[in-house]
Amino acid sequence: MNHTLDLLLAVGLPTLAVLGTAAALVARRRGKAPELPPESTGPADVVTEAPAVDAPVPEAPIAEAPALDVPEPVIGRLARLRGRLARSGSPLGARLLAVLSRDHLTDDDWDELEETLLLADVGPGPTGELIDALRRRVRVEGIREPAAVRAVLREQLIALVDPALDRSLVTAPVIGADGAPRPAVVLVVGVNGTGKTTTVGKLARVLVAEGHTVVLGAADTFRAAAADQLATWGARVGVRTVRSDREGADPAAVAFDAVRSGCETGADVVLVDTAGRLQNKAGLMDELGKITRVIAREAPLSEVLLVLDATTGQNGLNQARVFAEVAGVTGIVLTKLDGTAKGGIVVAVQRELGVPVKLIGLGEGPDDLAPFDAEDFVDGLLGD
Repeated sequence: MNHTLDLLLAVGLPTLAVLGTAAALVARRRGKAPELPPESTGPADVVTEAPAVDAPVPEAPIAEAPALDVPEPVIGRLARLRGRLARSGSPLGARLLAVLSRDHLTDDDWDELEETLLLADVGPGPTGELIDALRRRVRVEGIREPAAVRAVLREQLIALVDPALDRSLVTAPVIGADGAPRPAVVLVVGVNGTGKTTTVGKLARVLVAEGHTVVLGAADTFRAAAADQLATWGARVGVRTVRSDREGADPAAVAFDAVRSGCETGADVVLVDTAGRLQNKAGLMDELGKITRVIAREAPLSEVLLVLDATTGQNGLNQARVFAEVAGVTGIVLTKLDGTAKGGIVVAVQRELGVPVKLIGLGEGPDDLAPFDAEDFVDGLLGD
């Protein structure tokens, strides 16, 4: 038995040693044992979180009010427009001067003068008067020099345009029946396409340039863009536009609201734009008549301005007759008077309606509307 024990010890102990060595090698190949953190030698550090600070909120930018236009002064517009008319090379003035400057005027020459005036829409009656006056002056005075011919023609044309007519706009506030002040109310009528709504916007600029306070009434409720167009014109010069929120609203109601707004705010002038429909005379009369009656509840009408396209000739005169009958027109605004052969319509429309041309437009610019002046107009036709 002792022999068996000795044998086990001799074999078992080396075997255990070999197995222990192998296990150690395997452990070393798999990686080192994780190091333990060093023991703390002092009190533990206290970590204090910084208080949360709200990030600064950027201030919303302050919306700047759009800069308002400053309309050009009315004084000076006439000279500029006269110069534009002269530079356009008015065929009316040029043709008249060309014929009258000939050495000997024959019957054919006088016929040519008459034809030129008729083609310029001066009208048969005024044309006959001008030809007779010119023939008499040329025959009696023996005029031949170009400067003298031009002076005589200028004098006769000014007389034909009639500088004695009162062309002032009635824009002064009035006193109502109750003794309270009321704004001057200007009703603007005309056929669509003549520049009526644009003219109302430009007229607002003229009045603002003269120091008046203005309210616009968008009573053309049958054309979708009319109210927006008028509001844009007004916003440019700080003028409020009274309009309806729905298309096809009652024009008389809008006009009434505009005049009432003018009364409440103490405005000097209320400009009312109307629909330019001419389907039939009866319908137009009813519509404009209703607007006039409703407005009169708040303030009397001061002006009824008819806007005409100067290039339409005889068609423009036909339109003028209808509006004059149904609306009581007090003044004419001629647009697109840019030196074309239609310049004679100034004479014809005044003779036809018996009311003066008060304003003219000679361009697309916002300040290309000016009070009409007979002498400036004739000088522009003759190229002065």
